[in-house]
Amino acid sequence: MPAMLILGIESSCDETGLALYDAQAGRLLAHALHSQIVLHRDYGGVVPELASRDHIRRTVPLLRQVLSDAGRSLGEVDAVAYTQGPGLAGALLVGAAFAEGLAAALGRPVIPVHHLEGHLLSPLLSSRPPAFPFIALLVSGGHSQLMFVAGVGQYRLLGETLDDAAGEAFDKTAQLLGLPYPGGPALSALAERGRPDVCRFPRPMLHSGNLDFSFSGLKTAALTHIREIGEPGEQQRADIARAFQDAIVEVLVEKSLRAVEQSGLGRLVVAGGVGANRELRRRLDERTGKAGVSVFYPEFEFCTDNGAMIALAGALRCAADISRKPAGAFAVRPRWPLDDC
Repeated sequence: MPAMLILGIESSCDETGLALYDAQAGRLLAHALHSQIVLHRDYGGVVPELASRDHIRRTVPLLRQVLSDAGRSLGEVDAVAYTQGPGLAGALLVGAAFAEGLAAALGRPVIPVHHLEGHLLSPLLSSRPPAFPFIALLVSGGHSQLMFVAGVGQYRLLGETLDDAAGEAFDKTAQLLGLPYPGGPALSALAERGRPDVCRFPRPMLHSGNLDFSFSGLKTAALTHIREIGEPGEQQRADIARAFQDAIVEVLVEKSLRAVEQSGLGRLVVAGGVGANRELRRRLDERTGKAGVSVFYPEFEFCTDNGAMIALAGALRCAADISRKPAGAFAVRPRWPLDDC
């Protein structure tokens, strides 16, 4: 019998997330998340050793919180899903070791989950879930990919970034503008006060003839512009942020629509941290509406790394009898192509 109550554990980077998903009812019972933003802010980015230690401190309290919020006991858990990769090796090991140990103690199976698969499937947690097949745009701090998704565990890579991911470019350019960590959301907020077309940055690979991306040159263009004008004033900083965001959004939107058109499908899923960008959503809603394409997003709370998406992916994999195994020897996969899971 497929597992009914799935515990999901996410610890791939700088968020510790746990959740309980009821596969029989098809609903999320509870989830809890701790972000390490304050911990890493003074360093301007994630410090792997500090991240790993904080995951250790947070996992048990978050588990207790989730069980309490769901009104369930640990003995009712039927399977444990955890993020096996990609991510920071030490951070992944914390979640994997906890999941494997807990599952062994309970005598339950474990379900290793690909972190990006969790993001890709997260819109299924919404009240308006997409149906398979669909095109997925995965955009985060470490990944920018377009995937053809035929079903759970059936993924084909259509295009990806050749250098910096979109989220990484946001963060690096935010640093150039003196914005605090995490830079992406801060840059987007600043861009709202920017004036359109005061400055303009290139649209990398927009007419490349394929579905790949490249964002490192865009970051260099921003750096060059800042050096040319000297120390930018507040309005100039906002104008630069606006121009930078407009360039990334235009490329993401155009390539996504091109992928949908080439596939012959009418459904696009957008997921990952950058999927929370309001300008990206606005432009996609506008363009997909004109093209007759349905676009789906996760709820804002599930755009960041979280345990709910891992619990859901585990439940779907368990139902499809994919990757479920007895607890025991395990290994994490810091680098792991999504189409190889």
